[in-house]
Amino acid sequence: MATFPEPILKLPEADIPLKGIKAYLSQSETHQIIFMEFSEDVELPEHSHEGQWGIVLEGKIELTIDGVKKTFVKGDRYFIPEGVRHSGKIYAGYADMTYFDQKSRYKIKER
Repeated sequence: MATFPEPILKLPEADIPLKGIKAYLSQSETHQIIFMEFSEDVELPEHSHEGQWGIVLEGKIELTIDGVKKTFVKGDRYFIPEGVRHSGKIYAGYADMTYFDQKSRYKIKER
């Protein structure tokens, strides 16, 4: 069974420069919601941006948020406040829904 239902799979793909990712973009005038799934392990280098809230749908992610490392699994939620440095490791099989308090975090992937 696919992680996301057909209406999500019909959304435009998000152009996210990470390996093994498939991501779908729901765009508004003030924010973005990204539906992501990973087929490979990915290391996320430390970075910061506008606020981010996510809910884990499948798999596992390790996030270090403002120096505090935590592991999140299916059903867990996380919040990264605006400007807070964070990094992490995403494991193959991970899927989530992430809200970015930023209307231009990602662009639509060109075909």
